[in-house]
Amino acid sequence: MGRVRDRTRDCVSDDDLLPLNAVLPWSVPAPRAGRDWPLATDPGTARARWTELLAAREEGAREALFVPSRARTLHTAVAQLPGQSTGTGRLARESGPAPEPVRVAFGPYEERFLLPDHRLLDAPRPELWRVADASQLFLVHDPRAAGLTVTALLPFGAGAGSRVHPLFRRPGGREPNLAPGLLAHLADRYGRPVAPLDVLDWLLATARPAQRGREVRLPGTYEEWAAGAALGRGLREVALRGRGAHAGPRPRLPGGRRPWVREALDLAPRGALPALSYEPGDQALRVGAAGVLAPVAPAAWDAHSEGERVLSRWFRARVADPAAEGLAAIGPRAWPREWTSDLLALLTDLALHAERAAHCAEFAAEGEKKGDAIGGADLRAAGVLPVPAAARRPATVLETREEGPEGQFALL
Repeated sequence: MGRVRDRTRDCVSDDDLLPLNAVLPWSVPAPRAGRDWPLATDPGTARARWTELLAAREEGAREALFVPSRARTLHTAVAQLPGQSTGTGRLARESGPAPEPVRVAFGPYEERFLLPDHRLLDAPRPELWRVADASQLFLVHDPRAAGLTVTALLPFGAGAGSRVHPLFRRPGGREPNLAPGLLAHLADRYGRPVAPLDVLDWLLATARPAQRGREVRLPGTYEEWAAGAALGRGLREVALRGRGAHAGPRPRLPGGRRPWVREALDLAPRGALPALSYEPGDQALRVGAAGVLAPVAPAAWDAHSEGERVLSRWFRARVADPAAEGLAAIGPRAWPREWTSDLLALLTDLALHAERAAHCAEFAAEGEKKGDAIGGADLRAAGVLPVPAAARRPATVLETREEGPEGQFALL
């Protein structure tokens, strides 16, 4: 049976609501590793897992540690990931040092350290690596989430069916990944210049991807556009965590609301998962038998992702699973000081995100009641739609030389 054509990529109705890929045409499935162990919560653990893999000299033992899949085995030949200087020989005979771990996004609230070796990763999406730099932002639609998320890091950890829309098609913030002619049409309609970042901020504030297939509404007036983009900018500031050219300083809560360690955490990554509890009156988060952090906003405690409390997921990722086997069981022996700092930052992010997301949801709900919008008919009349097929494909990037399988070079 032939493949069913996805008509949403070609056809846009005259309704006010537009599919997301009519605004940001080029997207790819979210990257995925295919195995747990190349992603670690600290760089030292990632390097230790590589070292343990290569310490297995006998191929059968190395294969068991590697966890082969249909996409990757010890004998898979693949090119380097763009921008990385890893080996391209077969892993069965690899003996070199660990690749330097890179920080990646892992869902909307987490980060991981990834061993950036193409041979370890089932679907790393090299086309995203080619355009990833300080000027790039990635808009992520995850069907499990209630909205869009944005990151300056390569986004791993999204669920099945997730799509990643880069804001720019080329490195250096060149060539916006927007429907050709859209910026000019919006500027003409609003009487003001419109930048790619304005579009991203509007989408963050108003897109409702959990409803009716990732739909977008573009307002008919500049006043509504400016108000929505300002709200979206607040979400972007929190999500970027001070990273990248579009971030600015990391947002902080006012002094009286900023969480601190009131009683020291007594934790070990090799021990039992600590019990978590919350005292609303004191806004205190209790961690294990002794640790107390306060003040912690109720929204930070209540935040959930994929049906689980975000804070529970955070601790579970950092305490060794007794059932873990192989390389995934390798982790730090002591609780790194950086993890406590990361926890305090996460509590701040959750509180700020909840506040700003509530304002965005209220604004979006009010906007949906209005009839003045730029819909499919408007964009078709302006020549913005249909989107050219070339805009849905990655641009040809000729700026870096990439080593192909077994040391051959490929110019892309």
